[in-house]
Amino acid sequence: MVKIDVGDADLGESQLTRPPPQPLHQRLPVDLMLFAHEPILETRLLHWPDEAACAAFAAALAQRPALAHAFIELRGPLGAGKTTFVRHLLRALGVAGRIKSPTYAVLESHAVPGLAISHFDFYRFSDPREWADAGFRDLFAAPGLKLAEWPEKADGMLPVPDLQLHIEPLEGDARAVRVQACTPCGLELLP
Repeated sequence: MVKIDVGDADLGESQLTRPPPQPLHQRLPVDLMLFAHEPILETRLLHWPDEAACAAFAAALAQRPALAHAFIELRGPLGAGKTTFVRHLLRALGVAGRIKSPTYAVLESHAVPGLAISHFDFYRFSDPREWADAGFRDLFAAPGLKLAEWPEKADGMLPVPDLQLHIEPLEGDARAVRVQACTPCGLELLP
């Protein structure tokens, strides 16, 4: 923003002044501060040659204490294996019984002793008002693990993720996976 000092009689001699730079958190409204994406702190590139490698990664992640309070975004095209990864992670955490995809319900909740788990799928999400109406802000504020597929459909509504998994299908069952930590908690979750 450029400001012209109109107090000078001769605008040709006015001084152009810029406001001093402010940190991002001071420039954003309070509600948006919670949702401004922080820079990526660290990235790991993985190759899952098959579903067993996906299951092994999920099992290793399930052993990390920081997972109990994490928010993980899962990104990738249809059929990339986002829900498959979530199923392996939930099994490794001790979830028994059928694990359904929340594609139609948007949210599937699970619980194991000492851990509440919320699995979101925003694929069919189309209106930001749905976020408020469904009470998702309260769920994200509560303790527990949050997993979100298709987070880009809820852009501007979700908090900063601790970890992002970008899953890309390759030949056969192989997957290229980019794991990005966006918070100190995310750094604790990196393989």
